[in-house]
Amino acid sequence: MADARFDREFVRAALALAARGEVDRFLVVSDHPLQPQEIRGRPIKRKLVYAVTREALVNQLVSKKYQVVAIPPYDYTRMEKVKVALVACQSEGLLKEGDTILALAGHGPERNLDTLVRVRLGNEDDEPIRVDSLDLGPEFSSQVVENLLHVAMEIGAQGYEGHPTGTILVVGDSTAVMEQSRQLTLNPFAGMSEADRNCMDPPIRDAIKTFAVLDGAFVIREDGVVLSAGRYLQVFSKDVKLPIGLGARHSAAAAVTRATKAVAVTVSQTTGTVRFFKEGEIVLELHQTARRI
Repeated sequence: MADARFDREFVRAALALAARGEVDRFLVVSDHPLQPQEIRGRPIKRKLVYAVTREALVNQLVSKKYQVVAIPPYDYTRMEKVKVALVACQSEGLLKEGDTILALAGHGPERNLDTLVRVRLGNEDDEPIRVDSLDLGPEFSSQVVENLLHVAMEIGAQGYEGHPTGTILVVGDSTAVMEQSRQLTLNPFAGMSEADRNCMDPPIRDAIKTFAVLDGAFVIREDGVVLSAGRYLQVFSKDVKLPIGLGARHSAAAAVTRATKAVAVTVSQTTGTVRFFKEGEIVLELHQTARRI
């Protein structure tokens, strides 16, 4: 009983903070919306954004004139949920640089909201990598691309069992990419259902980090489904021009994005630097601040 009372007081305190002028958005990351009596009389509805996993709930909240974003229904930690929700809000144009966001979240199927986080976009060291400036087509999911950039940064920073690792993640136009590549080794994702091999799912994200030691590239669909690992990209382009010092991995990533509508993320085995390729060119470069290898 005491715990239930504390939970209610916690939410009330979060609502009181959300009503303050310093807060631009109040993000509730939960499939259990706040009760009407909890927000009645509080000037927060214009700030309130729900991040939910169920489509039916999205439609229900939209019908009640709430702002809503959908996030994948995977077993994220509390902070991962908040980060994914922030990316979804950015892709929908609900947030802008400099906004202060108060995010309320919980973990598991329970209704309890037990985590409150304040984020100021542009001032956070662990802020989600911005992908809205990459001018990706509507077929790409910004959540998928952001997630893969973070996976790539982790591969570059951590390697595998203390050893530096480099890899290529090719995203989109997967039919063309598969036609212009061949399998180098056994595909570890073969035989798995699509629902069980989406890169937004934490276990699959961990599997990508593990299988990054394989020669070749990952081929990933726009919606995040991992089709294969260990693919040799049989694509060459004379039009590709790269900075001096970048080798075969980067040349392959540039060539495949020139020859197809795919984009690619590379991890340098030497430095851990992550590069994003589009239409044969490097459009984003992320350097490691520290490497644990």
